[in-house]
Amino acid sequence: MNTCKVAVIGATGAVGQVFLRIAEERDFPIESIRLCASERSVGKKLKFKNQEIEVELCTESLLEEVDFAFISATTEISREIAPKAANLGTIAIDDSSAFRMSDDVPLVIPEVNASDLEWHKGIVSIPNCSTTPLAMALKALSQKAEIKRVIVDTFQSVTGTGSAALREMKEQSSKLLRNEPIEIVEYPHQIAFNVIPHIEPFQENGYTREEMKMVNETQKILNRKDISISATCVRVPVAISHSESVHIEFNHPVSPDEARKLLKDQPGMEVVDDPMADVYPMPIDASGINAVLVGRIRNDISNPNGLALWLSCDNLRKGAALNAIQIAEEMMSRNLVTQDNWRQ
Repeated sequence: MNTCKVAVIGATGAVGQVFLRIAEERDFPIESIRLCASERSVGKKLKFKNQEIEVELCTESLLEEVDFAFISATTEISREIAPKAANLGTIAIDDSSAFRMSDDVPLVIPEVNASDLEWHKGIVSIPNCSTTPLAMALKALSQKAEIKRVIVDTFQSVTGTGSAALREMKEQSSKLLRNEPIEIVEYPHQIAFNVIPHIEPFQENGYTREEMKMVNETQKILNRKDISISATCVRVPVAISHSESVHIEFNHPVSPDEARKLLKDQPGMEVVDDPMADVYPMPIDASGINAVLVGRIRNDISNPNGLALWLSCDNLRKGAALNAIQIAEEMMSRNLVTQDNWRQ
């Protein structure tokens, strides 16, 4: 399959806009494209490859006319549209958490577990934007030693919540600098000049839903239910890019030099690691690029079999839109788009 017809559901959102930019940058072979959003955006025109394309509602007839439906909207919309698309013979590549842990839905990072696409049944899920860089690093390092335990603390940007949260952070920052009262809407607390150790609702075990996503999704992607993972997810006043502090315990020692070599060779990752020269991954450096940046690679002095490292990744690109496009590219190269055995 050399070209494809696509629909972008949630085209006016932050991820949808980045999707269009990346598709143009990569010259993703789109034969035709339909842009969909909610009723309030219908009729709005978006630019793609020097064209102005009118936003429309997603309908069954529209889904029947495309090969891929890229969905980046709410979980409720995904639950409605993705099965409908699959039933109509269209592959849904979904950015929500709706189907990630479903046994019959592959959860895919192409550089890590592309072979899982072979058993898709019309729906493919994209991991949470904080899971993706972690799973990529663990995949690389697992070539040297078995991973037993992972402790990860995330520092997640406001665009992980959406465009409204970015506007709120900017407005709060501006007003606070002028000693003016602020409005708090998107988060339970002020986000400007603050950090909030709370992303998504808390669960009975004391962890948030976001933290449990990282645990469960990482285990599924790596096909390693036995890896012990503990996560603390924190919202920080950064516009774009999530960062992560990761401590990994192996079954035997792995040196920092061995880790650097493995991470350097891992597709989609770039080693940025010269701390003595003040060189290490930062969100401002990861923003706008496709690679996951990794640095601060060092022995964990609390564990003889441990390593510590730091990651930064553009949450709108590799954390969402880029991963979706890479999945479609992989499915096309594997001739998995026109199969009939998954159609219901």
